[in-house]
Amino acid sequence: MKKSIQSMHPILIGALHIIFWLLVYFFYTYFLGYGSVDTTYVNRFSFFLMPITIIISYFFIYYLIPKYLLRKKRFLFVLYSIYTMIIAAFLIVSSILYGLVLLFEIRPENSTPLTKTLPFIVLGVYFVVIISVAISLVLHNYRFAVDNEDLENKFLQTQLQLKDQELKFLKMQIHPHFLFNSLNTIYGFALKKSEEAPEMILKLSNLLDYILYQIDKPYVLLEDELLHLEDYISLEKMRFRDTLKVDFEHTFQQSGYKIAPMLLIPFVENAFKHGAMIDGLLKVKIKGYQSDEQLIFEVVNSSKNNDTAKGIGLDNIRRRLEMLYNEAYALEIEEGASHFRTNLSISLKALKEQ
Repeated sequence: MKKSIQSMHPILIGALHIIFWLLVYFFYTYFLGYGSVDTTYVNRFSFFLMPITIIISYFFIYYLIPKYLLRKKRFLFVLYSIYTMIIAAFLIVSSILYGLVLLFEIRPENSTPLTKTLPFIVLGVYFVVIISVAISLVLHNYRFAVDNEDLENKFLQTQLQLKDQELKFLKMQIHPHFLFNSLNTIYGFALKKSEEAPEMILKLSNLLDYILYQIDKPYVLLEDELLHLEDYISLEKMRFRDTLKVDFEHTFQQSGYKIAPMLLIPFVENAFKHGAMIDGLLKVKIKGYQSDEQLIFEVVNSSKNNDTAKGIGLDNIRRRLEMLYNEAYALEIEEGASHFRTNLSISLKALKEQ
């Protein structure tokens, strides 16, 4: 990050001011005495011009520019600048006349100590004032750019923090929802003293392990997410028994892709929770594959009354997708008379860059 001029040590700033005015002094001696042999007279005369030059320059830099120009009061700035330059011309001429009279005694006979006429001397002082004002404006623009950059960085950091907090909030909504459904299923089997209850507890244990140790990571391997999904589907198969038909297939040509944890399960959970049985059978078809540099994840379930889209699952997943992948994803939802379909596509490039 660029270092602001305002953060520089005051001693260093003061030293830079002194160096600048020393350079101005040497400019006056060269400008006024070019071709003259009377260096003593030229040096002393240049010294008389310095106070008025410094006063005019700082009047512009610390009063007129901040009070009028930077506040976009351009008419008043131009008006007062004209007044200032007129007064400055009078003071410069007075300073020149005073210098000529005061230094007359040290002037050698028949010598021409100054090689510039009165108008050129006035213009020379104006030139220095303009240069100092220009440098001041450049430094102001630099400070403004640095401050803007700092504000933008702070704004982006705040946005990232808010985004992270919102993602955590969305995950907190997903976890209790998912766990509540799973525990309800196990509770039902326990009441029936089913022999499948221990296996279900083991599956749930695997899922809890995944949640506790993987969910806080921003991204996980796609393979791990699919294994997690398979455990969840196994739990649902035990719960629905013969009233459920699930087809789950996924084919990926390469490994190494990463995805946000628990990003896919809401689509499947939504199908089980809100899907409808037709002829005593709930049908769910889940398919994952690659196509045209896209990861495609499609879930289709049987439905009667288009009730599948209800609940917090799909609303949350839309918000997560928007925050995580922005324009690198597409989500299609189709509600038919007897089916409900969700189709998620995410750019493989976005998954590879995680």
